[in-house]
Amino acid sequence: MVMTGNVAQVFLDDSEWAATPHAIHAAPRSGGHLAFESRNPGDRAWERWNRDATYERIDSPYGPMECWRELVSVGSGRVRFEGHNVFTATGEVVVASSELRFRSLAELSDSLTGASFTIEHAYGDWDRGPVTSASRVMVFIAPRT
Repeated sequence: MVMTGNVAQVFLDDSEWAATPHAIHAAPRSGGHLAFESRNPGDRAWERWNRDATYERIDSPYGPMECWRELVSVGSGRVRFEGHNVFTATGEVVVASSELRFRSLAELSDSLTGASFTIEHAYGDWDRGPVTSASRVMVFIAPRT
């Protein structure tokens, strides 16, 4: 089973996150694996979430767009930000508010072992590099035991 897009971070409440690996543990057959990534809080990615650093022009199915992220607040392991989307042809502006929970390597590892997964690998990228404070992500590979 693969969770993509840093989906582990949308579980804001610790009890909701703790229930998630337990529920996932029941899904794969014996010998199956859970693989997922989560942003590394040590990288402090939110400090780069501003218009200058994240601005891009894209072609969407609804026409050309200008997009960027802006940090709103940081506290208690949570980061609130807004995604700004401007539809070039119409000038319509859509702002999507989001909040993510940044859990540490230890917190994620403890939740996996608490759900009866064995952590086979924890990488600092999808190329199997080590987790360091500069790693943008943490990639977990955990077989079901």
